[in-house]
Amino acid sequence: MLDRLIHEQLDRLHQLMADAPFAVLTGAGISTPSGIPDYRDNQGVRRGRQPMMYQEFLSAPESRRRYWARAMLGWPRVRLAQPNVAHDTLARLQGTRQISGLITQNVDTLHDQAGSHDVIELHGSLHRVLCLDCGRRSERDSIQRLMETQNPYLAGVDAVQAPDGDTLLDPAFEARFQVPNCPHCAGERMKPDVVFFGENVAQATAAKAMVTVERAAGLLVLGSSLMAYSAFRLCQAVVDQGKPLIAINLGKTRADEMLDLKIEGACEQFLPLLAQRLNH
Repeated sequence: MLDRLIHEQLDRLHQLMADAPFAVLTGAGISTPSGIPDYRDNQGVRRGRQPMMYQEFLSAPESRRRYWARAMLGWPRVRLAQPNVAHDTLARLQGTRQISGLITQNVDTLHDQAGSHDVIELHGSLHRVLCLDCGRRSERDSIQRLMETQNPYLAGVDAVQAPDGDTLLDPAFEARFQVPNCPHCAGERMKPDVVFFGENVAQATAAKAMVTVERAAGLLVLGSSLMAYSAFRLCQAVVDQGKPLIAINLGKTRADEMLDLKIEGACEQFLPLLAQRLNH
């Protein structure tokens, strides 16, 4: 019975997407098979502790010290993560113009590594570091090397990985941490080039995502609870235009009542099956 339902859902999805290309919006659920933890459970409830808020990061050197100490230990796992079959499948669908655009909430660059192009990164990228004093950017790897040189006492310390390159680190390890200065201006306020909780998506990025959705025949959401408004508003726009809104996701989404079709499952399982149908 389950297999029959899945086949019927995939056939329906194929029918909706066969005539004109959809835009795709991805969330953390597409990257969890690559070893990157997500923020929420299947009910959309945030896991673990409250993430660092933007105003908290800005307001106190202690907050930046805490952030960077944990992030230094979390970065290697993000850097070494590899695209999985879902990322690879989307890159192929984009290459054959069977999807019209790719928007991601993820900050891991795995879509780029899989070969996708013109990816709209709603929430930025952990692979870059932004100086809030001079506005210039640095490669994360160069800042990582600087932190490791300045904080040799953390070499070999094991910390539990958390979402977005964070870790669960004993506070005792944070007090001695030397926060890196900007290599361009020696400024003390470096942050990853990502949108923190409590921070707004860049206006140009939000506008580009909206145009991508408005030009598409519909929107396919992959691995996202859509709890972030920056993603949910794109779904609202699609529905307002009378175009199909579809999701492949394990668990609840904020847009469940708006969806034309929902496949309750893992992206890496169902996306290749969809691609097979689209290619026949």
